[in-house]
Amino acid sequence: MKKIALLFAGQGAQIVGMGKDLAEQFPTAADLFRRADEILRRKLSDIAWNGPIEELTKTSNCQPALLVHGLACLSILRELAGNFPIGGAAGLSLGEMTAHAAAGTFDFENGLKLVQKRGEFMDEACATTIGGMAAMIGGLENDVRRLAADEDVDVANINALGQIVISGELAKVEAAVGVAKEYGIRRATMLKVAGAYHSRLMQSAYEKLGGALLHVVVKPPRFPVISNVTGREVATPVEIRRTLQDQVTSTVRWIDCMERLIDLGCDLFIELGPGGVLAGLLKRTRKDVDVVSVSDVESVRACVQKIRDSS
Repeated sequence: MKKIALLFAGQGAQIVGMGKDLAEQFPTAADLFRRADEILRRKLSDIAWNGPIEELTKTSNCQPALLVHGLACLSILRELAGNFPIGGAAGLSLGEMTAHAAAGTFDFENGLKLVQKRGEFMDEACATTIGGMAAMIGGLENDVRRLAADEDVDVANINALGQIVISGELAKVEAAVGVAKEYGIRRATMLKVAGAYHSRLMQSAYEKLGGALLHVVVKPPRFPVISNVTGREVATPVEIRRTLQDQVTSTVRWIDCMERLIDLGCDLFIELGPGGVLAGLLKRTRKDVDVVSVSDVESVRACVQKIRDSS
């Protein structure tokens, strides 16, 4: 039997209509979206299903919407494929919160409220700073780190081999893009983002989230959840709170997270969320890994078949 790893999508994966067909065909998914609307006291489902995309893209909307969508996908897989064992889980940035919710670190209501606050805190940090992010394609990690140090910006994401994201003050990120070729980086492009995520410009969000985490009941996860910050499992409530707080201003070590899940023996990766971005990143790092993406009714059914075939 294959050992399954769950991967949960991060901010930027959201698309209008996400989860709508799932909710129409599966009561478990419909119930999660309905409960989310009640908990947040607003129609998150309407924004997720009908947009407009500008509204869904707001950090305080897309983060809770992606959490609900990821958990809805998982609930349907559980319903159709049974209680298959999970070898581990990871999520990209916001997705790490979804991974913890899936592992029972916090319950649905507390996880959703926490993600809502995280999104609001990050929106507030974006509004009070002038930040930007840029993708560095085709460069070595050490060269990107040297560039970041020279231009006084932060390394935000190490997503895959030759794909690293920098983050910081907008003018400094733009300057780094301008000189990237001098550091042996093949291509550098600015990203369409509201601010400088995973950088020191998120310090106010870091402090506020730390306070919010203290008021949430945190339990040991039912299966290993890999931290973006350390690339290792986190088990104790103290460690989980610290790494979720640190993640807001720290580098997302996504390659390390994938390598750790492989080291744990995971050989079937299931991406839960729109877009297939995480599957693509994993294939860039480890071409031989078996990975499927789940986001709608069709892909859910295909994944259920894959789980059955591998057992």
